[in-house]
Amino acid sequence: MSRLLELCRNNPRQTYLLASMLAVFLAIYFIPAGTERFDNAVLEAIYLTNWYAREHVILCLLPAFLIAGAMAAYISQGAVMRHLGPQASKPAAFGMASVSGTLLAVCSCTVLPLFGGIYKRGAGLGAAIAFLYSGPAINIMAIVVTAKVLGAEIGIARAVGAIIFSIVIGTIMHLIYRKEESQRAITNTRGFGGEDGDKPTGVIATFFILMVGILVFANWTAADSAVWMQIYQWKWQITALLSVAFGALLVWRWQWPASQLLILAAVVVIAALAVPAAPELPFALGIAGLMLISALRDSDREWAAQSWDFAKQILPLLLAGVFVAGFALGRPGHEGIIPSAWVAAAVGDNSLTSTIIASVLGALMYFSTLTEVPIVDALMGAGMGKGPALALLLAGPALSLPNMLVIRTVLGTQKTLVYCGLVVVMATTTGVIYGNFW
Repeated sequence: MSRLLELCRNNPRQTYLLASMLAVFLAIYFIPAGTERFDNAVLEAIYLTNWYAREHVILCLLPAFLIAGAMAAYISQGAVMRHLGPQASKPAAFGMASVSGTLLAVCSCTVLPLFGGIYKRGAGLGAAIAFLYSGPAINIMAIVVTAKVLGAEIGIARAVGAIIFSIVIGTIMHLIYRKEESQRAITNTRGFGGEDGDKPTGVIATFFILMVGILVFANWTAADSAVWMQIYQWKWQITALLSVAFGALLVWRWQWPASQLLILAAVVVIAALAVPAAPELPFALGIAGLMLISALRDSDREWAAQSWDFAKQILPLLLAGVFVAGFALGRPGHEGIIPSAWVAAAVGDNSLTSTIIASVLGALMYFSTLTEVPIVDALMGAGMGKGPALALLLAGPALSLPNMLVIRTVLGTQKTLVYCGLVVVMATTTGVIYGNFW
């Protein structure tokens, strides 16, 4: 035995490898394969990952990667440092970040490339966190649908709580890491300087407004609202018009050959007419064509390179996280390894324990845009207290297991844990106050 212990001390890497292999073997050996709940949980994980790949990767993540790559390639470091950097005015920086996030109707995963883009370009931690939280949590569509389905009271509470959250959490993160952020600001200034881009601010702003518009309208979802449904019925026509305007801007100010874009447009139109039931196909072809043209141009190659960097960093983690979330909790309306009855029973009142459980579950579950509303509506119908319901609405859309895995690659383990902890604590506190004293 002593000889074995000495061998382990002398070869720590081999010992770690052996322990890892043993742990994996034991886990596989004792997997309860063949039991109904386990097999169903595995299927739920596959179903959720398949649904996510079909519904979110092409329409949400691909344009988000393009926008994030364009941020890194075309937005000047000096402009980001002036408006969102660690030394910028905090009310202005946090206000701009929160408002920018509010205009995006995106889920907790789609906002990640955009968050990574502004943070990589020099945005301060506090402003970047405010944007990260506000994107999926405060968007106008989610607030309107919440008020219509769950009632004006909880809709207003969600809107007010989310706006305050984005500012308070961003401020706390800035204060905790202010020394580190000050050093980062100095490093960024030395490394990048205050250079401005070679295109006017208005042109760059139009460039990003058009891309964000394409992202938002391509993902416009049906909702119980006449105005929203009218936009939903015309979403692809609006997306096409924005795409044409975007192509014209590339020809006019980026000097892209009109012939290449016309060929790409023809391919997209043919695909749309050939497979009208699958609009994501021409959408994907359009994005692939843009990146191909960009990669072949010396002046724009950085756009394609930066977009690819974000994709290869983020996409594998998101898919793995969605798979694990599906295994644990299943799809909306279905069960994973954790029985839904346990969840309903655990959040059945306005107690502190119920609210904490709702916040933690919300932080781990994956919600696509607006799906949190019918889920909370069903849970409230099963007896969920209004305090836990609000806590779930505040923590759920902004966080998820796949979201956490990616944030860690951008901020590191410690900052990610602090951010997630702040979201859960504030959601819990707000839920308890709202459930017991409102």
